[in-house]
Amino acid sequence: MRGYITDPSAPGGLRLADDLPEPEPAEDEVVVDVRAFAINRGELKLLELRPEHWRPGQDLAGVVVRAADDGSGPAAGTRVVAIAEGGGWAERVALPADVVAPLADEVAFDQAAALPIAGLTALRALRIDGPVLGRKVLVTGATGGVGQFAVQLAVAGGAEVTAQVSHPDRSDLATRLGAEHVLIELRHVQVGPFDLVLDALGGEVLEEAVHNLSPGGTVATYGNLAGEASLSFLDFRAAPLARIVGFFHAHPQDARGEDLATLVRLTADGRLTPQLGSVRDWSETRETLDALRAREVRGKAVLTIG
Repeated sequence: MRGYITDPSAPGGLRLADDLPEPEPAEDEVVVDVRAFAINRGELKLLELRPEHWRPGQDLAGVVVRAADDGSGPAAGTRVVAIAEGGGWAERVALPADVVAPLADEVAFDQAAALPIAGLTALRALRIDGPVLGRKVLVTGATGGVGQFAVQLAVAGGAEVTAQVSHPDRSDLATRLGAEHVLIELRHVQVGPFDLVLDALGGEVLEEAVHNLSPGGTVATYGNLAGEASLSFLDFRAAPLARIVGFFHAHPQDARGEDLATLVRLTADGRLTPQLGSVRDWSETRETLDALRAREVRGKAVLTIG
């Protein structure tokens, strides 16, 4: 079986091996024939940290070729989307049945592969403070991997959404995603204060977001592309009882398949449209990684197999 492994002697530290063992599923696992996988920005760091012969890959879509022996999960032949702990950049992978969701016919494999980590992060962060109907929500890094889903999901939930983007040329995309307001800077904001902030950036952007919180408001922060933030209790003087929550997509772990199914349903009915910034054959995985490092990809980077 073919699949990518870390190899310090290979270009970019990554090698497409052709002698990997076939998956040996546990009783509650399905085997998926991978048709597409997505690369998350966090995986760039994982590739540097993991040992030799580590097998990367978290976001994937494909077809079940072996159902779970215990009867859980989808049947063989079912198109699915899934989130793996690793090993997804390969032709086949074994996965617990509860991290797999069936794919509607309307959702293509490349679209589905873009959903897991970014989509789960956005969906679960939006839920952190209750329903968003009628509330003011700010999404920073709004056209990035998570931000694009956060804007669309917040709009679908009935929020008044403000998108913060890094450059004016990204404003049109933020508007197409459904944002009512688009900002570059968060100083002297006229459309707040915000009940909920979903923050991918950290740094000064997070600091300014806190200054624009409503009393009792919440910031869910899940990235620090802009560096570390420097905050003290005085930054909350306009927003007493506000809070910052460090957010990770994997929690709660026992509902990931259910939440993936929600993302699939919203994609199938048109309320959620994954923005694919790059779709290439998986033989170009190293080139795609280089493009991500150079910040040349807007939206999700997806690789297809077969």
